Amino acid sequence: MNPRQTIPKELRYTVEQFHKEFPDDDACLKRVMDMRYPGGMAECDSDDCAKAIRKHHRVTGRTAYACDNCGEHLYPLAGTIFEKSSTSLRLWFYAMYQMGSTRCGISAKQIQRETGVTYKTAWRIFRQVRTLMSEDIRLEGSTVEVDEMYVGGRTKRLHAIPKPKTTVLGVVQRKSGRVVARVAPDAKKPTLHGFIKEFVLPGSVIFSDEHPSYDGIQGRSYRHYRVRHQSRVYVTGSRGQIHTQTIEGFWSLVKRGLGGVYHSVSQKYLQTYLNEYSFRYNRRETGNLIFFAILGRVAELASKPPVEAVPQNQTV
Repeated sequence: MNPRQTIPKELRYTVEQFHKEFPDDDACLKRVMDMRYPGGMAECDSDDCAKAIRKHHRVTGRTAYACDNCGEHLYPLAGTIFEKSSTSLRLWFYAMYQMGSTRCGISAKQIQRETGVTYKTAWRIFRQVRTLMSEDIRLEGSTVEVDEMYVGGRTKRLHAIPKPKTTVLGVVQRKSGRVVARVAPDAKKPTLHGFIKEFVLPGSVIFSDEHPSYDGIQGRSYRHYRVRHQSRVYVTGSRGQIHTQTIEGFWSLVKRGLGGVYHSVSQKYLQTYLNEYSFRYNRRETGNLIFFAILGRVAELASKPPVEAVPQNQTV
């Protein structure tokens, strides 16, 4: 019996395929080099080359490539999250693969158990990878759902003073399913209206619950429809189009991840976790190929690496 796969074949990227494509640090380094300098062609700043585009080849035993003409070294990891890291490059790649392949995320403790690195190393890797998953998104659809969520605020300690809840605002575009989630100081009217103005195009149709902070949206170039959740009404309209179930589905995913995988997230780092969940959610139609989207951000966000001059008579 062959169970039906929920992910189409062209969108699958299994851990076996990962191990085959990236068996060691050299394969990972070559991928970074190819992303930043396709074909090994890069600008050489030496006096001999005068910023000409030259072919570079791998330097044995170093994370460097050398110019074929003058021998000047180029370091493809410089300016990336891998720079100056003593951790295996393949382990970095594996962590990115795991973060892209799970719906609710993976904890640093799990990577620690699987790879044998310290918890501090695993936590730092995840923190750096989340910087790649931070995006500046502007929604372009004409129909959106807006909602607020509250994180934290409870404690299991007897007689302990409950911590204040952290407000999170979210908006999802109906047609594309793209989502934006941001930590906010509160859910008051000025904050909520400012959030909508920043991410929702004028003239859009907005669906929300009956929170009083949404009052006045109708007069800001938006068409606004409410769902009366307190009256146990969740879907209305002649075709059932008035609801906030899309954004609530995203909140459910985030809450399950924060509570079940990470257990507790501080307000200081909450936005980075929201970026992680939003990044995966916005690419959920790509199956297990989210790993390559994260990997592509390495080259996209990298600064130009420094070069190192090598004497002409030195063998490289």
